[in-house]
Amino acid sequence: MDKLPWIILSAGDNVAVATAAIAPGSTVAGIETREKIDPGHKVAISDIPLGAAVVKYGQAIGRTTAEVKAGDHVHSHNLHFENDRLAATANSAPETATGEDKARTFMGYRRADGRAATRNYIGIIASVNCSTTVCRAIADEANRTILPHYDGIDGFVPIVHDQGCGMSSTGDGMNVLHRTLAGYTRHVNFGGVLMIGLGCEVNQLTLYGQSGAGASKRHFNIQDAGGSRRAVERAMGMLREIAADVGKEKRVPMSIGEIIIGLQCGGSDGFSGITANPALGVAADLLAAAGGTAILSETSEIYGAEHLLRSRAVSDDVAKKLDEKIAWWEDYVALHGASLDNNPSPGNKRGGLTTILEKSLGAVAKGGRSPLTAVYGYAERVTAPGLVFMDTPGYDPVSATGQVAGGANMIAFTTGRGSCFGCRPAPSLKLSSNSALYASMEEDMDIDCGTIATGDATISGKGREIFELIVDTASGKKTKSELFGYGDNEFVPWHLGATL
Repeated sequence: MDKLPWIILSAGDNVAVATAAIAPGSTVAGIETREKIDPGHKVAISDIPLGAAVVKYGQAIGRTTAEVKAGDHVHSHNLHFENDRLAATANSAPETATGEDKARTFMGYRRADGRAATRNYIGIIASVNCSTTVCRAIADEANRTILPHYDGIDGFVPIVHDQGCGMSSTGDGMNVLHRTLAGYTRHVNFGGVLMIGLGCEVNQLTLYGQSGAGASKRHFNIQDAGGSRRAVERAMGMLREIAADVGKEKRVPMSIGEIIIGLQCGGSDGFSGITANPALGVAADLLAAAGGTAILSETSEIYGAEHLLRSRAVSDDVAKKLDEKIAWWEDYVALHGASLDNNPSPGNKRGGLTTILEKSLGAVAKGGRSPLTAVYGYAERVTAPGLVFMDTPGYDPVSATGQVAGGANMIAFTTGRGSCFGCRPAPSLKLSSNSALYASMEEDMDIDCGTIATGDATISGKGREIFELIVDTASGKKTKSELFGYGDNEFVPWHLGATL
């Protein structure tokens, strides 16, 4: 039997989504299309009056700006954002995890404080933009001269950024930067850390103590070392000592309940919310059921669907914290004369996404159907198991940086347009929402979720495939982004406050 080139996502929907190009005059859900419908785009399956809600996923994604006839293409020309929320439907149960799922183990590194690592890197962390060039030089030299002697070390990673000076020593900007850098200095995937300052910056090394405890955590200023070249020489001596300690680490079995995975999406298209995102949600449910943690983020991209998360909160306090984050973002964008509906990018819209509500409903699917156990601020340390939410912008590098600072030892990233991303020290899995993308960028994509749209796979089956790859990756299997070398330039802390 021929596979249908369209899908209806919920019984209450008044649009279908094209999974392949649909020509004018084709039959979709018993109606005749009146114009061409591109893959990922929407077609009305009933007449929709002017000002009526367009419903997808069983939720309103906006209201029509013109009368829409059955068979019409529904997109930006006849649909606009309106701050509507339909009542949340009854929450269905999370994906069922078996006893065998819950008993699974992975091969990781057990740190002295008891935490579980999925990688064994050494970080070279800049306290300020002024020390970034030296940090890169140190990492390059260490990877060239020290790394070949230690098979157990994954590499020396420069963590550099454009902040640390020209900013107030107090306030939101400094608090966020400090929290983010502190999270990286203690990140479990860094067996050792060397933090490098210039010496005269606002973000002084003294704010970080000794960057942690133990001989594998060191720091110094370039000015104290006598300049850039001498700083590199001094660093090599320290890193040889750190490597001698870190290089002894061996992988041992540990519960998958110790995996903390950050959930990301970027370059979304009309397929993201019907293939890759819900499949990742299945994997997140399985991990949560086994005692692990899945971090959903990107507050500006769940806007419009936050009521679905709120209805799953384990307590009124958790629901209130989520409400507070949403209210902050409404005030924040209004202050700058912007709208949260500006969030869908031109690439998103070419892929079929029209409004932030539509994008958000698909984005929330990454979190599966597990209860929401906690809400965190940006880069705050995540301690609760299960599905949690971290407040971050929608910009992927900034969002993932906050998740990793909070403790994510892995990242899973869905994309429909082809975002390229890596996030050392946390390995990053890339999940394509459509098979055309996977075929064209196979060296960047780890799993093809487009087979859900073609009918060759189910959401549940693909979710289990992702779950298995998460376990394998935590045990040391290299992701496509790791093989290419991504991760040195994707550390982007959220920049808040004035530049002085």
